[in-house]
Amino acid sequence: MSQFNGAGTARVNDPEVIERLLRNKTARWAIVGLSNNPLRPAVGVSRFIQDHLGMEIIPVSLKGDDVHGNKGYRRLSEIPGSIDVVDCFVNSDRVGDIVDQAIEAGAKAVWMQLGVVDEAAAARAAAAGLDVVMDACPVIEAPSYGL
Repeated sequence: MSQFNGAGTARVNDPEVIERLLRNKTARWAIVGLSNNPLRPAVGVSRFIQDHLGMEIIPVSLKGDDVHGNKGYRRLSEIPGSIDVVDCFVNSDRVGDIVDQAIEAGAKAVWMQLGVVDEAAAARAAAAGLDVVMDACPVIEAPSYGL
């Protein structure tokens, strides 16, 4: 579960949650904002999640691009089966909608990338029982856990 300060607003990422999410080799990560544009950070980070951490990735973008040999989708609701982590490569002002979709889709966690911050969305996700990581990147976090 996510951790909040006594006021219930300022967010602190839980290192145990980060480690658990990064070590779960059977996890399915929906990468929202992942397209075939090589200039976007999502391309390299998703490759790391797939090839280095060994997770299944599911690309989600406006065009529904297939990426890294994986079928792409336009919305989380289109993805068959369960979703463990929704990794958000969208602007902070758009992430609330993605978090709401993640809750509706029954995802187990949301991970908001570096610079993506929405305290209200994080609180909604935590209240719905999802683990939340905000303003962090798996590529940067993984070495801290020997990954």
